[in-house]
Amino acid sequence: MDPRSSAQDVHRCDLCETAIVHSYCDFCHVNLCKLCIADHISDGYDKHKIVPFQERRSTLIYPKCGTHPHKNCDLQCKNCNDIFVCSSCTASETHKGHIFVDVSEVYTTKKNAIADEANKLENLISPTYDEIALDLENQLANLDGGYENLTTAMSKQGEQWHREIDIIINKKKTEISEIKVKHRDLLQKHLDEIKQIQALINQTLIAIEEIKKSTEVSPTIEYSSKIREFSKLPPKVKITLPTFIPKPLDHKKLYNMFGQITPLSTATEQNVLSLNQPNTSVKTLLDEPELVATIQTGYQNVTYLNEDCVWTSGLTKDIKCFNIKGELLHTVSNKSGQGPNDIAVDSEGNLLFCDGTSGTVNKVNNGQTEELIRLQGWWPCSLCVTSNGDLLVSMYSDDKTEYKVVRYSGSTEKQTIQFDDEGKPLYSRKLGTKYITENRNHDICVADNEARAVVVVNQNGKLRWRYVGHRSVTKKKPFKPYGITTDSQSRILTADCGNHCIHILDQDGQFLRYIDNCDLEYPWGLCVDNNDNLFVSEHFKGNVKKIKFLR
Repeated sequence: MDPRSSAQDVHRCDLCETAIVHSYCDFCHVNLCKLCIADHISDGYDKHKIVPFQERRSTLIYPKCGTHPHKNCDLQCKNCNDIFVCSSCTASETHKGHIFVDVSEVYTTKKNAIADEANKLENLISPTYDEIALDLENQLANLDGGYENLTTAMSKQGEQWHREIDIIINKKKTEISEIKVKHRDLLQKHLDEIKQIQALINQTLIAIEEIKKSTEVSPTIEYSSKIREFSKLPPKVKITLPTFIPKPLDHKKLYNMFGQITPLSTATEQNVLSLNQPNTSVKTLLDEPELVATIQTGYQNVTYLNEDCVWTSGLTKDIKCFNIKGELLHTVSNKSGQGPNDIAVDSEGNLLFCDGTSGTVNKVNNGQTEELIRLQGWWPCSLCVTSNGDLLVSMYSDDKTEYKVVRYSGSTEKQTIQFDDEGKPLYSRKLGTKYITENRNHDICVADNEARAVVVVNQNGKLRWRYVGHRSVTKKKPFKPYGITTDSQSRILTADCGNHCIHILDQDGQFLRYIDNCDLEYPWGLCVDNNDNLFVSEHFKGNVKKIKFLR
C-alpha cells in the first residue's frame, strides 16, 4: 500500500524507502527523511522547495505546456479563451499583444468560490431540502389520521339511516380509499424527487471536498458550479384533504342525498430560495436589551397573536386580547368560571386554552368555544402549537404524582413523552408549573419548575439535555423556571421569576446571557413574535413588556 495514501501506515521516505519521513519537496512532490534531504538537493537544481512534511503540497501543480514541454503553464491568455500558456508562449507571435493573467490568482479566486458554494450547499440549500422532505414526510405521517376522521364522520351519519344505507356507505368509503391512494402517490412522488435531488447535492459536496483537498489546477478551474441548478427549488406541495358533506335523509334519493366527497385538491406554491437574502442565523444578541413598550393587562400568562396584539390570562375566567397601546380588543370567558392553566394561538390565529377544572383543551373560533380534547384521569397543565400544526399538552395525573407530555393531531393522540431510556421519569412528580414550547429544530422544551430545570427532548421523545441554572453572584435565589419560549435562532428563553431575569440558552443547553434589565419584576409568561421581539408578563404587577433583544 502506498504510504502516502494510507492514514494507517507510517509515512516512509521515497528515496531510501525505509526511514520515517521528515520533510517534503514541494516542487518534486517526494517524501524525504533527514538523511536524504542533502542527496535530493545535490543535483544543483535551484527549484527544490523543502518544507516540513505537515506543510506538504503548498506549491501549485501547474499543467505542462504543450508547445514547450519543459515549462509549466503559469498564465492564461484572455484573448485565446483562457488557454494555459507558459512564459515562452507569451513572447511568441501567436500571442503577440495578448492579455495574460496569473493562473495562481485565477486558481485562488475559483478555490474561494468553490468553498463559498460548499458553504451555501451545506448550510442553506441542503437544509432547505431537508425541510421540504420533512414537510412531505409529516403529511404522509398524518395522512391516515385525516382519512380516519373522514370515515368516522361518515359512519356517524350512517347510524341515522336505514340498513340499506350500509351498501352506499361502502361505496363512498371505496371512493375515499381511491382518493387516499392518489393522495399518497402524489406525496410520495414529490418526496422521491426531493430525495433524488438531495442525493445529487451530497454527490456534489463529495466532489467539492475532493477538489478542496487537491492541489491540481485543472480540476479546480474546470469545475462547473451547480448552485444555479440546485437553487431552482421545486414547488411546495399543498394537497387539501377531501371533506365529507352530509345531506338530510331522503329515501328516494338515498345515494345522492347521503353526502358528497370533494375531489382531491392539489395545489402548489412557488418555493423560491434567495441566496442573497440575509441568513437569519446571523442575528445576534444585543449587549443591552431594549424595553420597547409596557402593556398593563393584570394577567401573568401571555401568547403572541399578531404584529400588534397579545392574548393574556390569569386567575379569573376572562382571557383578554390587548394591542401594543394597552387597549382591550377582545374578551373570552372560560365557561368553567376558572382561569385557564395556559393559552396558545394556532396557525390560523384561533385562541386555544387548557382548563384545569374540566380537564379539557378548548378552541375559540369566531367567538365560539369548542372542546378539542377531554382528558380522562389526567389534567392539562400547559400547551403549545408545533410547527406542523400538532398540539403538545403537558399534563398531570389525578393523584398529582405523574407528569407527561402528549402530542395530538386534532383530537387524536399521536405520542406520549414521559420516561427516559432507563425508564425514569423525565419530569418532576411534584405538583408545579410546567410550561412547554417547541424549538425550531423540533426539540420539545419543558420548564419544570419543581425540578428547577429546563428539560429538553428531541421530537422522538429522547432526552437531549437538562439545564439547572447558571452560577452568578448577582442571582441569590435558586433557579426555578416558569415561562419558556424560543427565537428564530433556536435559542431558548426561560423566565427565572425569583431572580427577576430571563435566561437565554443555545439549542444545546449552553448558557449565553441574562436579560436582567428593563426593570423586570417577577417575570412569568414568555412569548416571541415573528420579528423576534420578546413579550414578558410580570406575575404580580400584571404588566406585559415588549423587549428587543436581538440585532
